[in-house]
Amino acid sequence: MSWNARFAGEDYLYGKAPAAFVAAQAWRIAPGSKVLSVAEGEGRNAVFLAEQGAAMTALEAAPNARAKALKLAQERGVKLDLIDVDLRAFTWPEADYDAVLACYIQFADPAFRAKIFDGLARALKPGGLVLIHGFAKRQPRYGTGGPGVVDQLYDLDLLRDAFPRWDVLYQADYDGDLDEGAGHSGRAALVDFVAQKPMR
Repeated sequence: MSWNARFAGEDYLYGKAPAAFVAAQAWRIAPGSKVLSVAEGEGRNAVFLAEQGAAMTALEAAPNARAKALKLAQERGVKLDLIDVDLRAFTWPEADYDAVLACYIQFADPAFRAKIFDGLARALKPGGLVLIHGFAKRQPRYGTGGPGVVDQLYDLDLLRDAFPRWDVLYQADYDGDLDEGAGHSGRAALVDFVAQKPMR
């Protein structure tokens, strides 16, 4: 099933509330910061950060998801710059953002994921923050979300290796209970990662 088909209908697949990781880490992003959210989906995380005062740009390829993201932004009275783009063809900006968010972007195989992570690093200003949240490699035993392909899942070594010499501000590998719409519901294995790009 395509992502656009998954996002069809009136309901928000992952709900309208931000991921718990995003809500917990939002304090790190100062009001007025330029923030890029990758594969944003239906807007729950980007809209929440915009409500906190961030200047949000979100990348999303699925038309149904973009339509719902814009609707949610209008409901909450915030501005969301939404870009229709296939990440495989995206030209990443150079040192343009104060923070970048990659929340549950585990549709990417390892080679594609490496290109995305390189793009996130390139898009950040020196001293900027990368915030990554997703499923841990043991997630398939739970069956509560994610691709079910271990190579597309995370552990902390993988993330630290992807951002070498960065200052890791927060990292966690844990099991928790998800209540994020029909798409993420139940016990899950999760990984959180926040790191700061070197100044040079």
